[in-house]
Amino acid sequence: MGGVAGFTACSLLASSRAGQAAGLHRQGRGRPAGQVKEAGPATDSVVGDAVTPMGPMPTSARWAYILDSTTGTVLLSRNAEERMPPSSLTKMMTAYVVFAFLASGRIRLEQEFPVSSRAWKMEGSRMFVPLGSSVSVENLIRGMLIQSGNDACVVLAEGIAGSEERFVALMNEAAQRIGLRNSHFMNVTGLPDASHYMCAQDVAMLAQHLIRDFPRYYGFFGEKEFTFNHIRQGNRNVLVDKGLADGLKTGHTDAGGFGLCASSERNGNRVIVVINGTASTNERAHEGERLMSWAFSSFETVQLLHKGQVVEPAAAVWNGEHRTVGLAVAEDVSLTIPVGWSSKVQISVDYPSPIPAPVAAGQKSGHVSVGLPGQPRVYSPLYTVSPVGELGFAGRILSRFGHAPQ
Repeated sequence: MGGVAGFTACSLLASSRAGQAAGLHRQGRGRPAGQVKEAGPATDSVVGDAVTPMGPMPTSARWAYILDSTTGTVLLSRNAEERMPPSSLTKMMTAYVVFAFLASGRIRLEQEFPVSSRAWKMEGSRMFVPLGSSVSVENLIRGMLIQSGNDACVVLAEGIAGSEERFVALMNEAAQRIGLRNSHFMNVTGLPDASHYMCAQDVAMLAQHLIRDFPRYYGFFGEKEFTFNHIRQGNRNVLVDKGLADGLKTGHTDAGGFGLCASSERNGNRVIVVINGTASTNERAHEGERLMSWAFSSFETVQLLHKGQVVEPAAAVWNGEHRTVGLAVAEDVSLTIPVGWSSKVQISVDYPSPIPAPVAAGQKSGHVSVGLPGQPRVYSPLYTVSPVGELGFAGRILSRFGHAPQ
């Protein structure tokens, strides 16, 4: 048996000063697993509809995903679990491994790595490291993230792991560890390889980990220019250059089209935008800026419940000295929703009923969930607010005849 609290969200939230209205519904916990799809070449982007909480929205990006990093709410998704060529977005994963080595003290920013012939000969975008020279880890990171230097990536990989192949193994291990389900790496640069892929959802998750796990080093993504070997290059992420984002990365190959991952924080909320498969640098910049602006202007984060707030004042207790006990939320509960949609939020309280005595204060008993109809829900545990002792033998006998203590 389970219990569902019979409150209206309007009265509940009014008492907590949240000032938001919502309706009560019983919701299941089901979370269907995503389907993994293979992608073909992205020669020309095609405008199509992305899924948002407000309904379909057109985007020129073949792959797109927008995440409110603060609450974990998905704001927009198009082919977000489909495998795609990540191009230089791969360098975010390369950076994650490099940052992990820095954070553990196994390498230092001022440490220098030698430039091999293989690194010097790398094709594509480069920071132009001189053959036979040694370059500091700090400069190599800037060359990798600001100038998108393939040569810098290889120098870092060889300096840390001895070879690019061994470093790639570290990338795949780290990807599994942080939960990237649809990602596999064959190189440190993002150069084309049929077995090298990510999905837009994984790119956003990786960005979230970079921001949260390595705040000391995240600032490298937001630097607007870098000069090395007398060659000045600007950050290729237009949103960073315009001050609309504080990181992360762009990428381009013929197979993947033009892609971008960007993040920004405004009024305490952080948004991560991922697009890929646009047709040009101009389209990438325009669509990235449009979607970032849309995410911040169209959504708000509402605190619905406060830590310690009683959401069920009288949960039934079995064989207890008292017949009921109050249930309270263990933490603040917030939700990111479209602006003006607070009246559509549903709040559900689910707990085992009756709760068998004895009951300890602070005992976990069920959960509360909040969400919009048809959207994934946010769950938070419930705890009992007071202890309830178990009835003695005589009390248990009396309770069978409906004479238990009040």
